Amino acid sequence: MKTPIPTSAPTRFSPLPAAGLAALLAMTTATTGTITAQNRPPSGRKLDDLVKRYLALDHQRPEGFAAGEELLAPIANVPALSARDVASWKKKLGKFWKKGKKLEKSGDNLFFDGATGRYIVGGYKGKKPKGLAIAMHGGGVGSGDAGPAAGAYGPALSKLGWVMIAPQVLERTECGWTDSGSEEFVLELVDCALRTWKIDPDHVYFVGHSMGGYGSWTLGAHHADRVAAVAPSAGAPTPIRRAPGSPIIDVIEGVIPSLRNVYVSCYQSTDDQQVPPAPNQFAVKLLGEAQQRWGGFAHDYWEVHNRGHGSPPGGYPAHLAKIADKVRNPIPERIVWQPVLDWKRQFYWLYWEKPVKNAIVEADLDRKKNAITITTKQDTKDLYVLLDERMVDLDKEVTVTVNGKQTFKGKVERRLETLLRTSLHPDPKLQFVARVPAH
Repeated sequence: MKTPIPTSAPTRFSPLPAAGLAALLAMTTATTGTITAQNRPPSGRKLDDLVKRYLALDHQRPEGFAAGEELLAPIANVPALSARDVASWKKKLGKFWKKGKKLEKSGDNLFFDGATGRYIVGGYKGKKPKGLAIAMHGGGVGSGDAGPAAGAYGPALSKLGWVMIAPQVLERTECGWTDSGSEEFVLELVDCALRTWKIDPDHVYFVGHSMGGYGSWTLGAHHADRVAAVAPSAGAPTPIRRAPGSPIIDVIEGVIPSLRNVYVSCYQSTDDQQVPPAPNQFAVKLLGEAQQRWGGFAHDYWEVHNRGHGSPPGGYPAHLAKIADKVRNPIPERIVWQPVLDWKRQFYWLYWEKPVKNAIVEADLDRKKNAITITTKQDTKDLYVLLDERMVDLDKEVTVTVNGKQTFKGKVERRLETLLRTSLHPDPKLQFVARVPAH
């Protein structure tokens, strides 16, 4: 079980001390009950206050998510929105986003109170950066430092016109980027960076060497809807073997399937003694197999000899050049998702309130037919399709088919509740206004 992010972690909009969470839950429950009894939706300042409270919660934590559901109950009574209402609410939500935590624009900094959450800002120093790169350092048990990653990647990213944020894992473990809340920390940094600079969220990249390569593979897959490309260097997703030293039979769940719409550029030297080539070779082989099965999975594999555990020939500029022109597609027509995190509920235009770990969900959008088709071997309870005008004609009937059975057919309404569920991060391209059940 993943250790929660430190209790001193800031919320997205304003601090919510742990002591106040119970009070908020109690107050919200009482408020919800009153509104339900009166059968009257909140409006005006009361509605704005509920929205602000909802956005301020840490939805990654079970108690924060539960508090959010309490707040959404009265908001769900708000009448359907018009297209003009949606535009007005998106503008208002944008203003709320801007009030959230921002990052220092340069130097070596701490994110949390209590001298934790180190991050180094470098790269492009102008007013209009062309992208954002999270540069993940290497390390292992008892080792790992953001400084070398910042020094290695900063100059190259500056030439690309990208802001660099080099975070340091919260705890130095063998899998530091997915242990002890470090993954949540990285996502908070991405959100804060989008508030701090005018960065197009379609130009976010995860890069890293050694354990940082593992981090870029893994976090890039877990949050594929947030990134355009990943560039792992001399680091691989965790291999699976039947016994120590036996051949690799797979890589850890939640990586390969979810990368369908993310460009992967993987570098490896065959004489690397610290990270032998077999795990990356196997992972790239799986990418090729997934490409044959589902389409997508664009990637390149850069394998060389006699570089050991060092950087690629030509250094990191040569590696970054392979992803420099990649752009995220926030509304892909096909999604493949293998969820592994309880708190990762939205993935592109799918929303799963209680994601089934290691399930594989294939979802296809047919704009001409105003239809979505989903295929999976798992129970799709609590799975929803998110919709807006970029996907379908909301004035016509929408159909959803799951495993050959039609689960929904009808017109959909634009709802504030759905808009809020998809506004937990300052990424407007992942906001949606309607959702329909896929179960």
